[in-house]
Amino acid sequence: MGYGQAPHILIVGGGYVGMYTALRLQRKLHGGEATITVIEPNSYMTYQPFLPEAAAGNLEPRHVVVPLRKVLKGCRIVSGHVVTVSHERRTASVQPLLGEAFDLKYDILVICPGSVARTLPIPGLAEQGIGFKSAAEAIYLRNQVISRLDAAASATDSAVRRRALTFLFIGGGYAGIEALAELEDMARDACSYYPDLEPADMRWVLVEATGRILPEVSPGMGLYTVKQLEHRGIQVKLNTRVESLLDGRVVLDDGDRFEAGTVVWTAGVKPNPMLERTDLPLDDRGRLRATAFLQVDGVADAWTAGDCAAVPDLTKGEGATTGPSAQHAVRQARRLAENLLAELRHEPIKPYEHSYAGSVASLGLHKGVAEVYGIRLRGWPAWLMHRTYHLSRVPTVNRKARVVADWSLALFFRREIVSLGSFADPRAEFRRVAAPATAPATGTDAAPGTPAALEGSTTYPGADEAAGVDEAAAASAPPGTPAPAAAAAEANSQAARHRS
Repeated sequence: MGYGQAPHILIVGGGYVGMYTALRLQRKLHGGEATITVIEPNSYMTYQPFLPEAAAGNLEPRHVVVPLRKVLKGCRIVSGHVVTVSHERRTASVQPLLGEAFDLKYDILVICPGSVARTLPIPGLAEQGIGFKSAAEAIYLRNQVISRLDAAASATDSAVRRRALTFLFIGGGYAGIEALAELEDMARDACSYYPDLEPADMRWVLVEATGRILPEVSPGMGLYTVKQLEHRGIQVKLNTRVESLLDGRVVLDDGDRFEAGTVVWTAGVKPNPMLERTDLPLDDRGRLRATAFLQVDGVADAWTAGDCAAVPDLTKGEGATTGPSAQHAVRQARRLAENLLAELRHEPIKPYEHSYAGSVASLGLHKGVAEVYGIRLRGWPAWLMHRTYHLSRVPTVNRKARVVADWSLALFFRREIVSLGSFADPRAEFRRVAAPATAPATGTDAAPGTPAALEGSTTYPGADEAAGVDEAAAASAPPGTPAPAAAAAEANSQAARHRS
């Protein structure tokens, strides 16, 4: 299509597809050939395969994210959310992080907002659970696990201690297995610092609704993983569903009931709900209908890829689509950028066709499983392949170097075992001292404006409001968590609505 001037390319989402597409376009576009705008609520892209290691303390959390403004210097970055898209009018409604919403015109749309956690109507899930799709959630979980160890070590009530040391993971895909294995490995290592705790005191439970875990690998490798987890004392409950999580009391459909201080939900993803507020075609699962060329089906000047798109899988039978994985997203981004460039230059475009190379997973330090091009590896070789593969895929030389540096230091120094729970709500202490609930001074000679000078008042102005903020935050946090974690619970629920 002729645009009459340099076309404006709008990229919705700064995750795998958005960042890699923008990065490739800015490298290959000629001067004045097009302009690019990327809209993303976060200022960074999260390399999600490294989140389990960040949660376990093997990697610095800042090193698993890529700052968009640093790598996309040739693009305009807008920090905000796309509320609606009217492709017929080539207009997107944008809500920035601050200020009023505005309309943004474009010529070409690349829509890739990714996915969010797919939840079920389980009583108590929203109040007790946390996802595992963002760096914030990884940091929170690390703090949560260590703070539970701290609490249990000083608890005198056996029931309180047992609840604090019970960790429930729901969902047996890659995200759930890696998060569970890495955090259990970290907690086991941390127990050596607690004279009153033994690894056997902890209870780690994995609940999976189907009859196997790690569906991406062969059944044999999945069974091997189950045996490895059970050998470490982790309970693996297959063909089991969670019926309730009210007040941290776990009720399973196999009759098992127990209390858990930590509940992690990794039972799949679904397309970003913002897609429903566009005029683009969706399939019955809420994904954008796409062609093998990564164009929105039947719509000119609209492209898509990644978790939010139903991209035909040409390596399988008719009707098959590519799965939601980082492997597909990165490769699709490369093909999408090449096709977009080709169309701008009136050259032929090519379909996306990529055979699934396989999968690698870490099960903790020096432990893993891998199945790549039919070759199956276990233990240390699989763990090494996991690190090698993802190191080659993490973007920018800067991030690669920092990751290698973290791993190198870990060879000589043990993990830091400390919970920085106050990071969840760093202003809580200041609010407490700035607006105490009762007046420290009395008397008729009190200075104007002090509580004693306010007739009939025993509180500072604004104390009720400050206390209300703290109480509301505490109410939203999972029971058994420290008060500062309340704000983290809210932040994590927001993060789950967006992509990392």
